[in-house]
Amino acid sequence: MPEVELIGVPFDGYGRPGNQALAAGALRRAGLAAALGSPARDTLLELPEPVAERGPAGGLLNEPALVSATDQLAERVAAAVAAGRFPVVHGGDCAPLLGSVAGLRTAAGTAGLVFVDGHEDAVPLDVSEDGEAANTEIGLLLGLTGRLLTGPLARRRGVLDPAALAVLGPRDRDWRARFAVGSLRDAGVWLRDVDEVAAAPRVAGRDAAAHVAATAPRWWLHVDLDVLDPVVFPAQGLPGVPDDPGGLRWAELTDLLLGALEVPGCAGGSVAIYDPEQDPDGTCARDVVRLAGHLAAAVG
Repeated sequence: MPEVELIGVPFDGYGRPGNQALAAGALRRAGLAAALGSPARDTLLELPEPVAERGPAGGLLNEPALVSATDQLAERVAAAVAAGRFPVVHGGDCAPLLGSVAGLRTAAGTAGLVFVDGHEDAVPLDVSEDGEAANTEIGLLLGLTGRLLTGPLARRRGVLDPAALAVLGPRDRDWRARFAVGSLRDAGVWLRDVDEVAAAPRVAGRDAAAHVAATAPRWWLHVDLDVLDPVVFPAQGLPGVPDDPGGLRWAELTDLLLGALEVPGCAGGSVAIYDPEQDPDGTCARDVVRLAGHLAAAVG
């Protein structure tokens, strides 16, 4: 395995000063660096103060911090991949993928994405109920939404070829139906829902990565931890709001990711959606670090 470069993102998609903004620090304290071989390069991004309001460029919450995180990640990921390092982005939510995928494309010429998530994240901006970018980043990357975007986020739109995307684990059909939002599968995207993944996790992961690598030889592996069942990972979602039932178990997620990593070409990865404030004894953080250790051992 190439040298790992850790990049922490203290970002919260709702503009809260805590919650997901604390994830990168909590994972560090739980031993993430040691689990990944104690990389020499370990950075925590500096972001503007959070703003719990919609911004003028895209109507997205906490927009100044989102723009900053996206721009910094695009630069850092591009530099790491070009230098032969393996960037591991951790903390925040899915929205910083806008920068990571752009950075990989800059360094490699093309970019693929194996996207493991409990949601498809392609809600059009004009029907977003709250302006959280993590509900729409895949739609933006594919260019399915955001045609009226202005400012720095506009250049992140449409940088991902639909053929270079595989989606694994969503269970948000009922939620999408509330907004009359169809499935990415209907748009021709390779997708396996949570039940299809759980039936054969390792095969699903391997097939997803093979599909992506056929179009983009260098690809990114993203894990949104809300793909897990809240019974085994309760530190997801919003405090006081019931999480979507169902989801994968830890063993299933581990097998899925190990299957994906059997396919050559993974250039970096990210893990998101962990709220330390819903994990007072640190159990969930230790579980995430344990998963990272299993993956590092498998590809080391």
